[in-house]
Order: sequence, then structure tokens, then C-alpha cells
Amino acid sequence: MAPTHPAGPKEIVRLITCGSVDDGKSTLIGRLLHDAGAIPSDQLAALPRLDGEPDLSFLVDGLTAEREQGITIDVAYRFFDIGDRRFILADTPGHEQYTRNMVTAASTADLAIVLVDARKGVLTQTRRHSRLLALLGVRRVVLAVNKMDLVEGSQDRFDAIVEAYSAFADTIGLTGVTAIPTCARTGENVSATGALTPWYAGPGLMA
Repeated sequence: MAPTHPAGPKEIVRLITCGSVDDGKSTLIGRLLHDAGAIPSDQLAALPRLDGEPDLSFLVDGLTAEREQGITIDVAYRFFDIGDRRFILADTPGHEQYTRNMVTAASTADLAIVLVDARKGVLTQTRRHSRLLALLGVRRVVLAVNKMDLVEGSQDRFDAIVEAYSAFADTIGLTGVTAIPTCARTGENVSATGALTPWYAGPGLMA
């Protein structure tokens, strides 16, 4: 029997976020939870402030603390609803030495968000995680080109990264890739569009 929600049946979607270190994954996950209304108001109020707004990266800061202490990092699961879907999000570390934990989460994933720092482009770990997604049969991939604010919303930079990733994805059999320019810190193209990328007319990440 399919899992149900108290308000009625929900379609369950297993989601994984992956990519290299320092690509903004913690902030993006925090933004998804925030924009999906999955953060209690008292927890939101207790977050440190960044430029006058809650620093959403601290919502997953426990995993960061584990990494800094050098101990084994397990996959952390987050839950949120969008419309008639319930998402089970597997938060996996970006460090190469914890790749095995990413494999554990990806083995049951329906969908993956691969993050790329807009300043750095496609890195070795980006390719490694993508290759593992392909091997494990994850065919629905969102390429989130994040931190677009740090490249001044450059369409040329976005297009270059998408071209490089798409060429690589084709060689490993990842054909269903949707690329989105994002700024997780401000929420650009996560749940709403913004002024940073007026040239982008595609869907937001939550859509």
C-alpha cells in the first residue's frame, strides 16, 4: 500500500541533492524547506541573520558540524510537501571521501538535484556524482547552477556551464537534464523568479 498523508494520499518522491563541496547545497536545502513551509516559525526566528534575512544554511548545520569534526557522516533525510507530492530529500555530503553515502541515497532516488557553483563550473566531483546517478538508474536530473549572484546573473556563464555539463551527461546516458540558474540565498528561481536573471524564462526549481 502506498504511503499516505493525514490530509489524503500523497505521491512520494525520493529526491537527492549532490555535487561538490561549497556549492551552496545547505542553503538550497534550507530554501526548499523554507519555501515549502516546512520550518516551524520558532525555528525560523532562532536562525542567525545574513544581510537581514535568516541564514537558511543553518537548518542543516548539524551535518556541517559532523564534517568539521572529521567523523563519519551519514545521509540525513528531510521531508516537505509541494502540492500533492511528499518529498523525501536525502542530504548527502559533497566530500569525495563520503561518496559511498551518496551512493546509498542515490540507489533509491527518483530525482536528483546536481548543484554547480556558477563561479567554478563543472568539477571532478560533479562528474563523479553524475556518473554514479547514471549507473544507479536515476534519469531525472535538475542541474542547479547556483550562486548566480556571484557572477552577476551572467547568462553567458550559465550557458557555458550548461553546455559543458550537457556534453558530459550525454556520454554517460543522462538525457533528461533540466538546467536552472539559482541563487539559493535569495531564492532566485527556486519558488519565484527575480531580477537577477531576467533572461531566464524556464521553470523554477520547485515547479
